[in-house]
Amino acid sequence: MISKGNFIKATEEYNTFEKAVPAYYFRRSFVSEGKSSAKISVAVCGFYRLYFNGQDITRGLLSPYISNTNDYIYYDEYDVRLESGENVIGLILGNGFQNNPGGERWDFDKADFRSAPMLSLSVTKKDGASEDTVLESDTSFKIAPSPIRSDDYRFGEFYDANFEISDWNKKGFDDSSWSFALPATPPKGELRFADVSPITKEKEITPIEIIKSGDGYIYDFGESNAGVCRLRIKGKSGQKVSLCHTERMKDGDIDLKNVCIVYETWERDRLIAHRDTYICRGDDVEIYQPSFTYHGFRYVRVDGITEAQATPELLTYVVYHTELNSRGDFSCSDKMTNTLQEITRRSILSNFYHFPTDCPQREKNGWTADAALSCEAALINFDPEQNYREWLRNICKAQNEAGALPGIVPTAGWGFHWGNGPAWDSVLAYLPYFVYIYRGETSMITESSSAFVSYLRYLRTRCDEKGLLSIGLGDWCHVGRSPTQPKAPLVLTDTVMSMDIANKMAIMFEAVGMQKEKEYALGEAEKYRNAIRSHLIDFNTMLVFGECQSCQAMCLYYGVFEKDEKQVAFDRLLDMIHDFDDHIDVGVLGGRVIFHVLSEFGYSDIAFKMITREDYPSYGNWVKRGATTLWEVFLPDSVSSMNHHFWGDISAFFIKRIAGICVNPEKHDVNTLKINPHFIEALDNASAYHIAPSGKISVAWQRIDEGIVLNLEIPEGMAATAELDAEYCFEGGESARAIVSGAYKIIKK
Repeated sequence: MISKGNFIKATEEYNTFEKAVPAYYFRRSFVSEGKSSAKISVAVCGFYRLYFNGQDITRGLLSPYISNTNDYIYYDEYDVRLESGENVIGLILGNGFQNNPGGERWDFDKADFRSAPMLSLSVTKKDGASEDTVLESDTSFKIAPSPIRSDDYRFGEFYDANFEISDWNKKGFDDSSWSFALPATPPKGELRFADVSPITKEKEITPIEIIKSGDGYIYDFGESNAGVCRLRIKGKSGQKVSLCHTERMKDGDIDLKNVCIVYETWERDRLIAHRDTYICRGDDVEIYQPSFTYHGFRYVRVDGITEAQATPELLTYVVYHTELNSRGDFSCSDKMTNTLQEITRRSILSNFYHFPTDCPQREKNGWTADAALSCEAALINFDPEQNYREWLRNICKAQNEAGALPGIVPTAGWGFHWGNGPAWDSVLAYLPYFVYIYRGETSMITESSSAFVSYLRYLRTRCDEKGLLSIGLGDWCHVGRSPTQPKAPLVLTDTVMSMDIANKMAIMFEAVGMQKEKEYALGEAEKYRNAIRSHLIDFNTMLVFGECQSCQAMCLYYGVFEKDEKQVAFDRLLDMIHDFDDHIDVGVLGGRVIFHVLSEFGYSDIAFKMITREDYPSYGNWVKRGATTLWEVFLPDSVSSMNHHFWGDISAFFIKRIAGICVNPEKHDVNTLKINPHFIEALDNASAYHIAPSGKISVAWQRIDEGIVLNLEIPEGMAATAELDAEYCFEGGESARAIVSGAYKIIKK
């Protein structure tokens, strides 16, 4: 049984910018009397690679998981077959978050848990229902420095092949000259099994072009992704090969300025950031792939190679992300829309490394709002719920005594004084809410219920005398503006988001039978709604305070207006959109809802136009300018991160609104379905699918001379209805009806 009391380490030292410390080999041989089944359990503060009898059996990149080890220490389990006689356990430990100087911008360099990587390991024999411990980690483990001379989660890895030790992890190896491991002070956190999908390889990409640039060569892989490069080289002894990863080029060379983390240290960082370095042995063809880092990139500048070595075979892009299976997709007759669906999916995947990150090339943090804004799209397209579940445990663990949440999780304490607030903290409600809506699961709700209550109480303490809030980040990255300068006033977005959080929590409390808590949450939601209506709405004009697309759309979407007020309020939103020549003029909070509001009021065609048009500002304009993933900002002549997923709800719009797949429409039964397609005039056809717990839902519509044919595949046992826009009806004249699998003819009235 794995134990916190059995942690060992190789050294007291840990990596700093001033002094590199290598990753260490750990090795232990032991004897088994006969063959038998066994289980290896390994907990690591940091990252690891695990070998058994010479075979790499590590379940995924950057295992076991990324966490604040004052909260949780994660372990993995492996089933192996012990051989009769000698068996060998081998590990290499990387720094991970346990020692992350590249995270100094968020105070990870000052983390209370910071230390050299450490491990606890056990091997147990299985004999029927009983388990006998064969081996536990202790100071009899042998250690030696590995060829990984330094590694950093954000900055990269330095590997010197001249330090490789052949057969170090195999039987019969003589480790008598190696040192012994040191005992480690046990970390403070709770041991937890890493019940998550691992980070695995999706695909490999070869370069589409190699560009000579000064003394180096730039490899263009054609699309932004996340992962590492596999280097294959026959070099000279001591030859130093540098791989610098980036998203964009400028003036014939790579450009790193948009991924700078700390401007004050950029002169230092630009020489080491996003860079992997390899020192050749020089004896034969050598293959290297980093173990304890990853990068978000399209381009790689290679320095230190000859013209003869600059071949397509030199580098292969190995694309990694958490192993997420497809559970939905969308396609239609419009090429731009299909491209936007593709790059949205790619953005979600390349930003999923154990949990959703904000970007894979720069921060690699678990920013809370980013995940909240895209989680519905992620759940419609993929199956992230297992990893959401574990990350939510870490979010709840990070909540402080007052009930506040940090803006990033995991954190070493950063993110409570800047970087949070209701729009960001909404992740606490959004993850379990949308998992409940799309999967029917309630375990995340029950586990987090006390955190829900604590958070609602905390928000109330932050209200002013009017019952309004203005405490966090707002409508981030407003079109054409600095991210911190939205048009929507913070007091409006904070209070609306607080209302929405409370309403979602009320739905979840009801789902698990917590009636008292449900009433409390509903009461809080109503207080926020009343405060907004009393102080932030001009009922003479039906304009929301701030008078912008985001403010108007958010109040419509989240239910601030009464039924008889909605049409006039929507008309004001439509005026704003037309005044901006049918372009988006929102930040991420408004962008999450505006297209759905347009669709609800019968203006799906305008929403579609706003998304797909190619002139600035629009998603289509990103594609026209070369985007292969979603960008962070809508600016006319510059970009920040070129791989962000928090604008990704357009995929949910495509599947829910254009194809019309609305799962669990009344929010109480995942086995109910409403099909409500919107027949965009610019499209000849559209199709989508989503795999619900009861089976696959498919919708496909196509225009024919006399109307539209709607083909449906509805799982057995799912109660489904269809609703059509006002100008359409079924052949029998109905605009709404119960449906089953089959083909339906639809005509214009």
